[in-house]
Order: sequence, then C-alpha cells, then structure tokens
Amino acid sequence: MTAENRSLPRRPLVVIPARLGSTRLPDKVLADIHGVPMIVHVWRRAMEAAIGPVLVAAAEPSIVRAVEAAGGRAVLTDPDHPSGSDRVWEAVRHVDPDGSHDAIVNVQGDLPTIDPAAIRAVFGPLADPAVDIATLGAVITQPAERTNPNVVKAVVEMADDAAAGRALYFTRATAPWGEGPLFHHIGLYAYRRAALERFVALPPSILERRERLEQLRALSHGMTIALARVDIVPLGVDTIEDLDRARLVLAP
Repeated sequence: MTAENRSLPRRPLVVIPARLGSTRLPDKVLADIHGVPMIVHVWRRAMEAAIGPVLVAAAEPSIVRAVEAAGGRAVLTDPDHPSGSDRVWEAVRHVDPDGSHDAIVNVQGDLPTIDPAAIRAVFGPLADPAVDIATLGAVITQPAERTNPNVVKAVVEMADDAAAGRALYFTRATAPWGEGPLFHHIGLYAYRRAALERFVALPPSILERRERLEQLRALSHGMTIALARVDIVPLGVDTIEDLDRARLVLAP
C-alpha cells in the first residue's frame, strides 16, 4: 500500500445541514416530494453513496422528527449558526466527541436528486495527503452561466484529461480568462476532520466577505482545496420552479 493510499480517511461521516429559514422558498427542506420531505430524499441519496454513516444536522425539531420518522438519524443544533459548516461541526462534536470519524462529508440539504456517485466523488481527492478539503465542479456548457454571478466559478489547476486538480480561487466573475473550460463549482465538501475544526475557528476573510463565498476563508488561510470533476451539476432547490423540477425528476 502506498503512502498516498494510506492517507485516505477510513471512517468518513456524512453530515447534511438543514434549516427552515430559506428566504426564497421557506421551509423548503420539508417540502413534499411525492409524499416524502425533501430532506429525506437527500438523506436517502447520501445513504446510497455508502461511504459512511449519515447524519442530519437540523436547526429545528420538525426536521429531526421528519428524518427520524423515515428511519434516519438527526441531531438538533443551534438555530443561529452563521453557516452550514458551523452547524455540521456542532453535530460532529455531539455524535463523535472522541474523533473516531477522520473525515466529514458535507452534503447540502436542498439536493434531493443528487447522484450518490457525486457524494462518493467528493471524498476521493482526500487520498492526496496534501489536500485539506475536497469539493466538486462541472464544466460549464451553457453560455449564460459563464457570466451569471449566481453561478460560482472554480479556478482550478487541472489538465484537460485529469479527474481532479487544485483549486486556486472561487469567484462569481467569469474566470479564468483565455481559452479553456470554466468550472461550475458544486458546493459539496469533504474535510479532513482536523481541517473542518480549524476552518470553523477561523475569522471570515476579506475576499470571503466581498465575494460572499465561505470557501475563500480556507484559501486565504493557506488551506488546500482540491476539486474533483463530475459531469452534471445537481439540481439545487431554491425556488418553487426548482421544486417542480425535482418532483418531475423523482416521479415514481
């Protein structure tokens, strides 16, 4: 076994942060999709990824009840956390105070159609001992997305035929300049446990505030982020139109 293979964390924990306070689609994580709350669909996709136990970090008791009714595990966390990362870390400390889980995979609670393979893919770059955090990206194929500030771009040092590369920056601008692909950043993360603990203790950075992108905090403090390439951007549910699309995709 090589040193690189030995560095791959062996006991990951998948954590799904969830809260009801969405501004564009209130209570969306409990939205009904064919008789099942959205958060339960996400939990099921994470279970299907089969990389480790799955836990929902809930801001409200109603989310805990919905997950437990489906047979899942959930813990109640402080509703006033400033970010999903903080919510995830509180849940991790609650269920695993002794640190037996050496990696934490953060899956957003509004991705009911996510391919379990994407969850497995975000874990892969942690095989490199130099990587603190791993995330995902897909090549932008729609011209309008290249200039849309709501589509976050990852500036990645990656060969055309590579499966992953080092992320140098994340931005809402159109970047990098010149010929070549642009990458749509997908906000799933896999952290080495120590990296997550360090990250949530860091103060927000200047560029993080300017771009409104939390991951820039890690880069500004010298942490290494690797991006794994996937083919499809998962459907994130932010509006009623997104919810209708999710219902169509998940129709029995």
